[in-house]
Amino acid sequence: MMRERWPLLLILACYLLVGILYAAQVPDWQAPDEPAHYNYVRQLASGRLPIITDGDYDQAYLETITDARFAPEYSIVEIEYEDWQPPLYYLLLTPVFLLTNGSLFALRFTSVLLGVGIILLAYQIARLLLPEAKWVAWSTAVFVAFIPQHVAMLASVNNDSLSELLIALLLYLTLRWVTREGIRKLDDDRRWLIGLGVVLGLGFLTKATVYLMAPVLGVVILWQFWGNWQRLFQAGVLLFAPAFMLGAIWWVRNVAVYGGLDVLGTAAHNAVVVGQPRTAEWVNLYGLDGTIQRFFQTTFNSFWGQFGWMAVPMRAEVYWLLLGLCGAAVLGLLLYRFTTNQVPVQFRSKLPVLILWLVFLLTLAIHVGYNVTFVQHQGRYLFPALIPISLGFSLGLGTWLLLVEKPFRRERPLLVNLLPLAIGTAFILLDLFALFRFILPSLRL
Repeated sequence: MMRERWPLLLILACYLLVGILYAAQVPDWQAPDEPAHYNYVRQLASGRLPIITDGDYDQAYLETITDARFAPEYSIVEIEYEDWQPPLYYLLLTPVFLLTNGSLFALRFTSVLLGVGIILLAYQIARLLLPEAKWVAWSTAVFVAFIPQHVAMLASVNNDSLSELLIALLLYLTLRWVTREGIRKLDDDRRWLIGLGVVLGLGFLTKATVYLMAPVLGVVILWQFWGNWQRLFQAGVLLFAPAFMLGAIWWVRNVAVYGGLDVLGTAAHNAVVVGQPRTAEWVNLYGLDGTIQRFFQTTFNSFWGQFGWMAVPMRAEVYWLLLGLCGAAVLGLLLYRFTTNQVPVQFRSKLPVLILWLVFLLTLAIHVGYNVTFVQHQGRYLFPALIPISLGFSLGLGTWLLLVEKPFRRERPLLVNLLPLAIGTAFILLDLFALFRFILPSLRL
């Protein structure tokens, strides 16, 4: 058993080393929205639940302070435009803030630890779906652990880390439930559904991105109980009642504070963030074609690594290599159905594949939809679907290696089992190169 786990332990150990290095070395506040997230925790530590108000967002001041690389003479105290966010992530960090006297590194390190859970769940999901292909699980964990932008985000103060962890947990539990063996019993279904509802409710208290899992779970129970309307109704109540009760804690509070039907606080947020670039302005400035081109290019670049406040890209050659990697993975995934006899797949039905696709497509739709109004071409908004993306990358790249080895008829193919090591080594080197070649020279005072 230990022999099978040591590659995962090695991945986690390397991730912690790289993550801690980023948390310690990246200059203070040089991660998207980090001062605003930090100030949310600071307000909780002082005994006040934040409320977003006029003055929490100042576009001109943000441009000034980021251009000045957050020099000490500029205060970050008034940067509080994340005050509309649900509180769970910040409540988790508040004891750390109090115990360490507000240490930014300690808060960053807590987020790094949350990343360990995401990597573990990515590994477990791949093992669940392809139990005989250990290389897929290791490769999936490697992609999740070492994409440079993902490392940079997990090593910052940002509620993305907890929201990703809860999405990964929901994805794992859902797949476990729909692929479990044995006779399905009503009591067993109840436990799974209530558990999923509680985790979904915690997601409602963490970040709006977790909401994408609500329609995914709705589709799952429709698939599982279609035709048995009584069971379908019961399943809906068991799943969504605990989620609704937890979410209502936040929704009722928002209605009481912001008024109207602003249950998420988005209307209050949009009224405060005046000056944030809007897509209509960019269409007038660059034209529709130019805006779309910028959307795709910036989303791709910043998915892999565009650091600081989107001001520090990597070299063009790096992105071209990564684009080639993407092309190879996509083509390999298309060829995958011809090599399924070499990669034992234990899908019980088409439902697990549908779940993975739904998570990816809904995440993509949210990213595109948000950019219809605001200019937010940040690839990190695709990270809620990072596990399905990484699983697809692993299968796609591995398919090419299986095709190369097919004529040798090996019982245990060699190249595909070396894929996690090769990809892991390459991405760790890229992480270090990005930190010391791009981030620190560009962002240090």
